[in-house]
Amino acid sequence: MQNTKVLLAKAKQGFSSLLVGKSYKEKALVFLSQWLTDKQFYEYVPQVKNLIDNNYWDYLLDSFYQVIPFGTGGRRGEVGVGPNRINPWTIQASAQGHSQFLIKKYGSGAKKRGVVLAYDVRKFYSNKYFDDKLKDPVRNLGCRDLAVAAARVYSANGIKVYLFKDIRTTPELSFAVRYLRAVAGDMFSASHNPPEHNGKKVYDETGGQLIPPFDEELVTEVTTKVKKILVMDFELAKKKNLIQMIGEDVDNAYVKMASLVSLSKERNISIAYTPLHGCGNTSVVKVLTALGFKVSIDPKTGYPSGKFENVTFNIPNPEVEQSFDTPLRFAVKDNADILLNSDPDADRIGIMVKDHINWIFLNGNEIAAILAEYVLQKRVKTLKGTGVIIKTLVTTDLIKRICEKNGLNLIGDLLVGFKYIGDEMNKLEKHGKIGNFLFGCEESHGYIAGNYIREKDAVVPAIWLSELAAELKKEKRNLMDYLKAVYAKYGFFRNYLTEIRLPGAEGMSKISDIQSDLRKSSPSIIGEFIVNNLEDCLDRKPIVSETDRSSKNVLIFNFKPIKGTSSIKVTVRPSGTEPKIKMYFEIGSLPFQVEDYDNIKQSTEIVLRTLEKSFMKYCYSLIGIDFPDRGFLLFWQLPVSSKLKYFEIESSIASLRDLKNKEERKNKLEIILAFLGSDPIEKVDEAFTAKYGKSLRSYLNLSN
Repeated sequence: MQNTKVLLAKAKQGFSSLLVGKSYKEKALVFLSQWLTDKQFYEYVPQVKNLIDNNYWDYLLDSFYQVIPFGTGGRRGEVGVGPNRINPWTIQASAQGHSQFLIKKYGSGAKKRGVVLAYDVRKFYSNKYFDDKLKDPVRNLGCRDLAVAAARVYSANGIKVYLFKDIRTTPELSFAVRYLRAVAGDMFSASHNPPEHNGKKVYDETGGQLIPPFDEELVTEVTTKVKKILVMDFELAKKKNLIQMIGEDVDNAYVKMASLVSLSKERNISIAYTPLHGCGNTSVVKVLTALGFKVSIDPKTGYPSGKFENVTFNIPNPEVEQSFDTPLRFAVKDNADILLNSDPDADRIGIMVKDHINWIFLNGNEIAAILAEYVLQKRVKTLKGTGVIIKTLVTTDLIKRICEKNGLNLIGDLLVGFKYIGDEMNKLEKHGKIGNFLFGCEESHGYIAGNYIREKDAVVPAIWLSELAAELKKEKRNLMDYLKAVYAKYGFFRNYLTEIRLPGAEGMSKISDIQSDLRKSSPSIIGEFIVNNLEDCLDRKPIVSETDRSSKNVLIFNFKPIKGTSSIKVTVRPSGTEPKIKMYFEIGSLPFQVEDYDNIKQSTEIVLRTLEKSFMKYCYSLIGIDFPDRGFLLFWQLPVSSKLKYFEIESSIASLRDLKNKEERKNKLEIILAFLGSDPIEKVDEAFTAKYGKSLRSYLNLSN
């Protein structure tokens, strides 16, 4: 083993080549020194040395420059070595800090009431930075492994652990915390993130995620007050009854309570469903079946798998329309009326609707609008004037329009993160008004109703969308007809999410630069759009913690409406859990006749695309990038570096046409596009077609 001083000197020299702030490098070296010298990191040293020996400076810096922060959805990120990666040490350090936090807050009550641990399907195998011949504590690391690692720490601190016997959903974890009267819960999952990610969400005694300043208190405990990690043998903890396995009893209670949100008896609808290789079969399928629905499960994506191998791009995210590619073929063959999917931990829902012969994808805001109108029709007679809908500030203002027109109370300016919706539910319950709660929604396909959990649950929209679709089928209508009627009644709202993804410490620095420049040098006009005003959520006082400051790092650009629109806005915020800055676009119109829907939609789309290019190009220019127009045709979740690299190699791709041998063309194309990951052609095909007039496969004569 090389001398530690030599390794650190080499790392310092390597970091000097990176275009990131000095503070990032200094922090990385401090953590790197700790991991190379402290006995508790002994198992990680071979892979750390490998990263240094192979000059993987950007990856090494990103792994060590910080301790993984809490974001809007908890703590999650890439699996790997270092404090800014998910691994057994970061999970056990979190559990130790959480144990100390709970004992300080609840005393002996924390030990008696305990914590609930649940986990989903994720499993990490390896990546290009690791040497598979060396010892590797994260190889084949799965969610259950993380849950067991945490359980050993909680039990060593004398805190009782309720551990699910097998994979379960995040919503059931939230329910179990309340049902078992535990003081807290952990969900081991990375939700809809890419396969190489993992992590945990932390829940309080209400079944909701921690909000500021309590999340900051936990972070401080974890990052500054953990002196020693206590660990107990798993089997010994079970014998001492410090770890109790749970399952069927909690399942039955959850299914019973979730089923109570049903608002209709109509069940004559054919439902195709996929959990996207996640654990939604344990919740969505169970509840829908218990309520009497017929549900058919896509066999190709219906089984649990952390590789997400049959999901396009391997991204199991209901927000991504391509997540439906495989199950849609099944739905068509099964002659289904609707196709539902959920992400791996089954807190988010997605839907495609059969509209005569076409299948239509609905985004999270469109689903929210349908659900709002549906619950309104079912409950407004008893709750007019007192009914409450809750949404986040980036969720469509169509919900606001619906509430205004129907005398409903809206809590609609919440910061991003479902934890804030859960907190408002707690306030309603505290004041004896939880019965007035109609439902809560966020644009990223998250919804809740009832009073059984404090988290979004794919089950709720699955029930409501299915029974509404059944009612409409009886009338020879469908959910798309229903949505068009909602738009005509209240106004068309086009909502669109995109992002600038910049991985690594260097990328995080650029994300900060974009947000800072937008705040300090706010433009008065962008392209042809005049800025009416800029709302800065950092002006919302008080700021009670650094996590609160992070949540409030949101800018809202309100533009002067142009002909055919009633409102135009763009909301900008750095993600709390991934290396990207997100842009939420919204164009609103006034009510119209339903027969004018297509014209209104088309004209609004033109405004949106014009605004998107103007605004995004302005943001790119802040970090010195002249972004090409065709870049907007690439898969929106690609990192910026990958988008720019594609245009550098595009002519090389086209030149493959000159090769006579088809297999040679195919093999060389795979090599050239390998940097794009899974399903690379699908990620670039629109941009290629726009220039060459043919799809990539057709141009290179690769079609079967």
